[in-house]
Amino acid sequence: MADSGITQSVESSDNLPRETRVNQLRNMLETLQIAEEIAKQGYLITSSELADLMDVNASAVTSRGEYWAWRNWSVSRVRREGNQILWQLERLD
Repeated sequence: MADSGITQSVESSDNLPRETRVNQLRNMLETLQIAEEIAKQGYLITSSELADLMDVNASAVTSRGEYWAWRNWSVSRVRREGNQILWQLERLD
């Protein structure tokens, strides 16, 4: 089922004007560069910040568990500060 959603997304993207698709790629590249900088600097980010970066709901982040992969990064649940869960990104080679 998840694959059909991805296929529909790709198909609908193909129908967009070239300029729109290029802008989407620029936005994706910016997102990946932000993730790379966060990982490189060893910054910890909150669930809501990570959700914004991934463009998902915050509950989708917290429900994934302690350790998982996203694109080119491993994502680790590091600690809790008050009501915030802090996550760390580490580049996968």
